[in-house]
Amino acid sequence: MWNAARRGLKARSRDGSVIPSPNIWYHADVYEIENRAQDVGDAIWLALAEERDWSGQDVLDVGCGDGFHLPRFARTAKFVLGVEPHAPLVERARRRVAPLPNVSVRAGSADRLPADDASVDVVHARTAYFFGPGCEPGLREADRVLRPGGALVIVDLDVTREPYGRWMRADLPHYDTCEVDEFFAGQGFRCRRVATRWRFAGRGDMEAVLNIEFSPKVAARAIEDVLRDNGSGEDGYTVPVGYRVLVREKPTGLVLPGHSSSSSASVSVSPRML
Repeated sequence: MWNAARRGLKARSRDGSVIPSPNIWYHADVYEIENRAQDVGDAIWLALAEERDWSGQDVLDVGCGDGFHLPRFARTAKFVLGVEPHAPLVERARRRVAPLPNVSVRAGSADRLPADDASVDVVHARTAYFFGPGCEPGLREADRVLRPGGALVIVDLDVTREPYGRWMRADLPHYDTCEVDEFFAGQGFRCRRVATRWRFAGRGDMEAVLNIEFSPKVAARAIEDVLRDNGSGEDGYTVPVGYRVLVREKPTGLVLPGHSSSSSASVSVSPRML
């Protein structure tokens, strides 16, 4: 397994504890800059809507961080539940969505979601927990909370896409793209590759973000590449970044092995119970 901590992933260690995310856990303000810089053309959102429209549906966002994506889902969703393991980020997310009556945020992890069986239509995870072999407990948990016909939608970085993928591979030399792709294909996911652009208004923001995403040596190389590719930077700094959108629907009319019809340890996401 590659170095999850270096990537800033929200995942589980072998002893069951949550692996800290060194970017957003310790640099939440810089990560906010990163979130605002990402996907300036809405390519990911367009792909998500085409793959699985969440309008009028109940959405659960796994590893929601400080809730940056929750308001976007809430525009058209019936109800949105953000789940995040890190208490300070839970509080930040709650403050962000406080004005939104159809959004709630709860503490929890991908392999123990605070939601009832068959209670949501879409489970979304963006660069959180689901990174290939080892995430099977989270896959089973997503299936548990999904209604028949619901979908698990995973958005992760595409390590084959340059130049961001080249920097990632330098920090993750043991990351096997083929192994990860084969794993998700074997789990029944379809994969859609999406090309996006990150755009930073100034050099300081760009450098700050790359410095929390990569080791010092790789970050320095990445900054040099961006400066070279963007000339004077008069129009800001743009970075091409690729993503994979992975989607798997839960079958209808089937009971999944190992899943009961109810769960006394979980709660409904219905806003009436909040």
